[in-house]
Amino acid sequence: MLTTSRRYTLADYEALPEGAPYQLIAGSLVMSPAPIPYHQKYVGRLAQRMASFVDDHECGEVLMSPIDVYFNETDAYQPDIIFIAAHRLDIIGEKNVQGAPDIIVEVLSSNAKHDLVEKKEVYEASGVREYWIVDSERKSIDVLENVQGKFGNEFRLFSRGRNGMGSVESKVLEGFAIELEYVFAPFRKPSSP
Repeated sequence: MLTTSRRYTLADYEALPEGAPYQLIAGSLVMSPAPIPYHQKYVGRLAQRMASFVDDHECGEVLMSPIDVYFNETDAYQPDIIFIAAHRLDIIGEKNVQGAPDIIVEVLSSNAKHDLVEKKEVYEASGVREYWIVDSERKSIDVLENVQGKFGNEFRLFSRGRNGMGSVESKVLEGFAIELEYVFAPFRKPSSP
C-alpha cells in the first residue's frame, strides 16, 4: 500500500484520472493493490445476498466498490459494500455518494489498519448506522451499530460470528441474516470425470 505525504482535498481527489486506485484518507492519497480472489468472493457473496434482500423488500439500494463515498473535505472512501435506505437515495449523485450510507461492509485486506482505525472513526462520527467488519483470515464477521454514547456517536457490537460458523444479523435491515459458512465457503473445484 502506498501513501502520499502531502495533504490532499476532495478537489485533488477529483482531479485524479477515472479508475485511479486511490482513496482519500485523512488528507492522504492511499493506493491499495488489487484485492485477492478470496476478498472478491466474500464481497460478492455478501453483496448478492444483501442486494437480494433489499430488492425483495424494496427498502433501498446496495452498491459495491469501486464507488466513491464522500464524507468530508479530506475523506473519500471506496467501501466494499454500501446500503442506502430508500428515503435517503438522494445522497447518490451522478459521480459519487455524498454522505454516510446506512450500512458499510469492509472485508479486511492489506488496508486493514485503515478500515479498523481511520475509516472506522469517520464512519462512526459521520453517522453510518451499521458497520460490518469481515475478517477473512479469522473467518469472522462483526456487525457494529452506531449509538449515541457519552461522547457522541460510537459503534457497539450488535452481532458476531466466529470461526466461519453461525450467522450474523443486521439491525438496520431487520430480518436480514447471513450464514458464515456460506460467506467463507472455499472455491469449488471441478469434479473429476
